[in-house]
Amino acid sequence: MTQHFPALLVTAPLLCALLVSIAGWLRPRLCLPIALVGLGVATLAATGMLAQVLTSGPIGYRLGGWDPPWGIYYFLDQLNAVVAAVVAWVALVNLAASHRAVQADYEDKQGPFYTLYVLAVTGLLGMVATGDAFNLYVLLEISSLTGYALIGLGPNRAPLSSLNYLFLGTIGASFYLLGVGYLYIVTGSLNMADLAELLKPLYGSLAVTTAFSLIVVGLWMKMAFFPLHAWLPNAYSQAPGPAASLLAPLMTKVMVYVMIRMMLSVFTVDFVGTQAVLQQAVGWLAVAAIVAGALFALAQRDLKRMLAYIVVGEVGYMVGGAWLGNRIGMTGAVLHLINDAVMTFCVFLAAGCIFQKIRGTAFEDLQGLFKKMPWTMAALAVGALAIIGVPPTCGFFSKWYLIRGGLEAGHWGFVCALLFSSLVNVVLFFRLFEIAFFEPMAEGNGHGDHHGHAPAVAIAEAPLSMLLPLMAAALGLVALGLATGPLVKYVITPVMPTGLW
Repeated sequence: MTQHFPALLVTAPLLCALLVSIAGWLRPRLCLPIALVGLGVATLAATGMLAQVLTSGPIGYRLGGWDPPWGIYYFLDQLNAVVAAVVAWVALVNLAASHRAVQADYEDKQGPFYTLYVLAVTGLLGMVATGDAFNLYVLLEISSLTGYALIGLGPNRAPLSSLNYLFLGTIGASFYLLGVGYLYIVTGSLNMADLAELLKPLYGSLAVTTAFSLIVVGLWMKMAFFPLHAWLPNAYSQAPGPAASLLAPLMTKVMVYVMIRMMLSVFTVDFVGTQAVLQQAVGWLAVAAIVAGALFALAQRDLKRMLAYIVVGEVGYMVGGAWLGNRIGMTGAVLHLINDAVMTFCVFLAAGCIFQKIRGTAFEDLQGLFKKMPWTMAALAVGALAIIGVPPTCGFFSKWYLIRGGLEAGHWGFVCALLFSSLVNVVLFFRLFEIAFFEPMAEGNGHGDHHGHAPAVAIAEAPLSMLLPLMAAALGLVALGLATGPLVKYVITPVMPTGLW
């Protein structure tokens, strides 16, 4: 069974998505259990593969028994094994935490919602595991199309935000596909390992440079790298809570992973290192992304929208670290990819808990929330500390590596942008906590007495089914921080090239 873990990673949720769709018509109550089984099997497979890779080395799997480069080949090393485990666990925990919200808001659409949810996770897991450049495009479209639909299920302007996302996302996917087409024209192969060997004699080719540029720009659009970020704030802030807490932590991070995989395993550092002008340009674009994300977040008066702009800045962290050109910077980028997935999941899940109880996330809706929802706000505070970069949370350690990488590369602009963003994050969250802790709850939200005294606020926490996963995510931020040493030593360092450009 263990030798088939790579196949189960994708086929189990894919088949369960079909069963969920059928159950939606016949037995809607079975939709959630089937979805949990599908993601549970994928999570067990991802966890088993991570353990196997750490003990025995990389895993290769030929789908249908076809040998590469003709057949689709799944390849998992330390890097994508840990990313697959993070994606699977976040998706599973979020599904378990969000089922109350789905039942409340989409009682007659549970079948379609869970089908889209599981298919989105299938695409994300497949992108992480595949070793075929075209198969990655197919899985990218699966996750994207289902993501558009999940966002479009939201209220008010969510369908319009989803449409904008669809337009820009389709352009990004087309750029990626066009780049892969150029690679196929010059090499005749789509297998990533095969491409890495066939491209070496062609590094001076204009076609290869064009292919690389198209692929990178396409991925930047999909990950919302500034200034290609216009779709993200509206999409993530207006999406349904269960969809936002799935897509915001995972979609951008998987796109960053794909970019890093293309840089290290397909084009390799021997080619990327020759793109000095592009490297400098990307470094300063990352600085702009970090600063712009922080300033845009500072201008918001809604929790979810503020968090969405923080994601824009976090993408700048990871892209900038990956393009610094040294091992420390790349280590920081990969480490922040893992950490930020859990950090973003924690804060968006907390926002979902808040919305589920008070039906709003505007700052004025948060007054007195520390008294009404103390555990939810405590978890949000831990997520905030991680995003700011306070030890021993995981955010501190990945920022430390990124700052060290910037110093080693002599990129003072990147270092200053990281420090500026961290200080702005302090302002963002302490402003939020001031409202939630010190400002009295609006009239009608508490129980005042007949003398007109301040209302006595009754605790009204989120359901345990949401609160327990949220607390687990908050504790996970500290656990990840304490596990930074082994994570860097056994997971990230083995996949770093011997010499970065």
